[in-house]
Amino acid sequence: MIGNINHVGVATPSIEESVKLYRDVLGATKIGEKFSMPEQGVWVCFVDLPNAQIELIEPYGEESPIHNFLKQNPNGGQHHVCFEVEDILKARDEMKAKGARVLGEPRIGAHGTPVIFVHPKDMGGVLVELMEIPKEAH
Repeated sequence: MIGNINHVGVATPSIEESVKLYRDVLGATKIGEKFSMPEQGVWVCFVDLPNAQIELIEPYGEESPIHNFLKQNPNGGQHHVCFEVEDILKARDEMKAKGARVLGEPRIGAHGTPVIFVHPKDMGGVLVELMEIPKEAH
């Protein structure tokens, strides 16, 4: 059912500081611009790698869903892993049929394509994002 790893989400208190790490320490050369997703409660910046991306996420406002994560991990850290799927509705229904807790309904993610999240308690302790493969990628 799952396809490629699309990205690993990394929560951070400062995208600017995290960019320095990926650029200056790890040598990343393709780093996108920071942009806001107020409907998701985050700022986002993608670091392009040869085989996937790192999605840096920073809280956007006081209602950000990653505030609690950063309270427990003040320096930030891995927040989720995103896998590609062909059809987000089919993936949602399959997850539910298998007893996994899907968190909310599909919504548009940072790549402009529908996503869902699956509860970490049902995924071996890892918050899993499933992302419909963008149609232009086919």
